[in-house]
Amino acid sequence: MNEITLAGVLLVLMFAFLGSGALIGAALLGLGIVMIDLFTTRPVAPAMATAIWSNTSLWSLAALPLFVWMGEVLLRTKLAGSVFTGLAPLVRHVPGGLLHANIGGCTAFSAVSGSSAATLMTVGRITLPELRKRGYPDSLSCGTLAGAGTLGLMIPPSITFIIYGLVVEESIARLFMAGVIPGLMLAGMFFLYIYVWGLVSADGKRLREPPAPWSERLRGLLNLAPIAGLILIVVASIYTGFASPNEAAVIGLLGAFGLAAATGSLDWQSFVGSLDGAVRTTSMIFLLLAGAAVLNIAMGFSGLPRELANWVGTLNLSPTMLLLVLMVFFMVLGCFLDGMAMILLTIAVLEPLVRSAGIDMIWFGVFVVLVGEMALITPPVGFNLFLVQSLSGRDMGFLARAAAPMFAIMVVAALLLIAFPQIALWLPGMMTGR
Repeated sequence: MNEITLAGVLLVLMFAFLGSGALIGAALLGLGIVMIDLFTTRPVAPAMATAIWSNTSLWSLAALPLFVWMGEVLLRTKLAGSVFTGLAPLVRHVPGGLLHANIGGCTAFSAVSGSSAATLMTVGRITLPELRKRGYPDSLSCGTLAGAGTLGLMIPPSITFIIYGLVVEESIARLFMAGVIPGLMLAGMFFLYIYVWGLVSADGKRLREPPAPWSERLRGLLNLAPIAGLILIVVASIYTGFASPNEAAVIGLLGAFGLAAATGSLDWQSFVGSLDGAVRTTSMIFLLLAGAAVLNIAMGFSGLPRELANWVGTLNLSPTMLLLVLMVFFMVLGCFLDGMAMILLTIAVLEPLVRSAGIDMIWFGVFVVLVGEMALITPPVGFNLFLVQSLSGRDMGFLARAAAPMFAIMVVAALLLIAFPQIALWLPGMMTGR
């Protein structure tokens, strides 16, 4: 069976498993088992056991549940509400007004939770009711929340970067650093879009409020200080080499517990709730990892990645053209899979192809995470759209249209990343002295 036929069979099987309604991790696991059984001579059970154990028992994965738990602790404390109350007096007089709090809140929580879902739900529960009460259009409120909520995939500590780094065997610390500038650039582009809307639209001009007194702004800064301090400590400890990602995760978790205790919101109920949320999220991620591990080893046994890399090599695509093709491919795949599942499903096939094209794997990690962010707001299965729907009660068609400008901004950001690779590579280069 040639590589094109095998790839076609793989796609048919993949959509059959996903269409069955199974969990994505279980679907990947089932697809891997079928591939090993049908297209290789390897015994299924030993191959599956080896793949799952070797990919889920890595020491580097210890950072993942700790960062998830840190976000869950903050989600259940008074610190979550303090982000909006801190940002509101600082931005309400700026064109775009309190919509900037949506983006700013998501940016701040992305830097402490590492999870897109936790970021969006935490910020959305606080901002959407307040924005509606003040008359902001639902299209802007929901669209900016869905778009900015994706920043949890990019801004460190990103769970997706941890998984990508383990799969391709690249430095997680360098990936974290590579995501800082692109993540802030994307947040800045969201801010600019809202700023322009506030300048030129009738609603934007009507909703601008007078500047807050300086005393109120100072209180806002004081409300933001705990979150900002925790972000700075976690990121700086990795950047300076003081701590590994695992150690930084411990520092962040202890810091989150310390802040929760200082605000008086750390009780037995919040502790158990945060632990339960962390266990559920981590279990879901590990099921994805296990499924992807079995599927990846099945594809390795079949020789599909190598054959596809050789076939694409015969097309003589330049690295830029290859990246543009991959971006379109990910956009289509994002209609059916969320960002993390999409990355885990494809990286085994794409890694040899990307390396043979001379593309830096740290840079490619940022690129693939950025395109993975698009999948979170791509209908019909954009995960962030479902989360916003649960918060707002609006139908999926309305939310897809509301998020379309944010999707377009992400496309522009991806093109800028291709045109100027140093956006992602400058900071990790500084980290390693290159």
